[in-house]
Amino acid sequence: MDLSLSDDQEQLLRMVKEFAEREVKPLAAALDREARFPSQLVARMAELGLLGIEVPVDHGGSGLDTLAYVLAMEEVSAACASTGVIMSVNNSLVCDPLLKFGSDEQKEQWLEPLAAGEKLGCFMLSEPEAGSDAAAQTTVAVRDGDEYVINGTKNWITNGPQADTGILIAMTDREQGHRGISAFVVDMNGKGVRRGHKDDKLGIRASHSCQIFFDDHRVPVSQRLGEEGHGFKVAMATLDAGRIGIAAQALGIARAAFEAAASYACERKTFGKRIIEHQAVAFMLADMETEIDAARMLTWRAAVAKTSGARHTRESAMCKLMASEVANRVAKNAIQIHGGNGYVSEYPVERHYRDAKITEIYEGTSEIQRIVIASHLLRG
Repeated sequence: MDLSLSDDQEQLLRMVKEFAEREVKPLAAALDREARFPSQLVARMAELGLLGIEVPVDHGGSGLDTLAYVLAMEEVSAACASTGVIMSVNNSLVCDPLLKFGSDEQKEQWLEPLAAGEKLGCFMLSEPEAGSDAAAQTTVAVRDGDEYVINGTKNWITNGPQADTGILIAMTDREQGHRGISAFVVDMNGKGVRRGHKDDKLGIRASHSCQIFFDDHRVPVSQRLGEEGHGFKVAMATLDAGRIGIAAQALGIARAAFEAAASYACERKTFGKRIIEHQAVAFMLADMETEIDAARMLTWRAAVAKTSGARHTRESAMCKLMASEVANRVAKNAIQIHGGNGYVSEYPVERHYRDAKITEIYEGTSEIQRIVIASHLLRG
């Protein structure tokens, strides 16, 4: 397996490292503390081509591959996990399904401004009673001539308060179960679209989410993404891509927590020596670094599989499961290494600990990832 990066990937990595270190990291603590959306950083990511990394240049994107996207996501997320997930949603959950399933007209109208960062997107699948059971959609889209009339509520919509464009999953034929689900592109500023209060969250506090309410919102048939009844397929393919992005976000959080812990362990002294010289701490750090690297390899494997066009459902589930659980273990141990200092906001590891938790939940919980992986075993 060749682990060397291409010239384009190396160039992107250098650029994003500099951006993350100089512009993102200095703002991260304040953005978290104030739960402030990082508007200026989102604008800079647009300028740098980070909001449509895998979208071809002729559709407004950077024309790079999934591994390049993973590299960029890890760097941004290591500096600020909130900024990372804003980037992830626009790339993985909005641009990707439009690129895969959109018509030429939809790509021109909707994808190009999203990939160029002129607009921001959101993905609307979860509902108050449809989280892990994604097929249990109650939001309905009823055909009325050349339009669909949409009614329902969506939950936990990342980028929801700021989004201009949304990918919506809704039921068009209840009798068909998951085969009666369709996908739509939605103007988030259209009549009949309302946004709820911003969610007050444990972590990724600068990344805003909210409920979205649809009250007789009308969309033309031309805004249906793919064929009627193919929405569940669109949603699952989108999540396969999204899980790679969240794995990369988790890697960034884990790496930031590990680097903070390693640095602290080299400075803090107890019993006359640096705590890194105590075997208990040294072994903890060794395990942390090893697990991060293992999760990174799984994530890179999934990225390469996606770029090749191969089906990558299993690989995406594996990397998301591994990276998210590693991020939580590493962040927890980073606090332990800091001792009492790890529990106060003066040090960044408490933020990494809070940010890590959501990676085990959104875009499919760890339990769902295990179901996905096990289902492949059952098929033989």
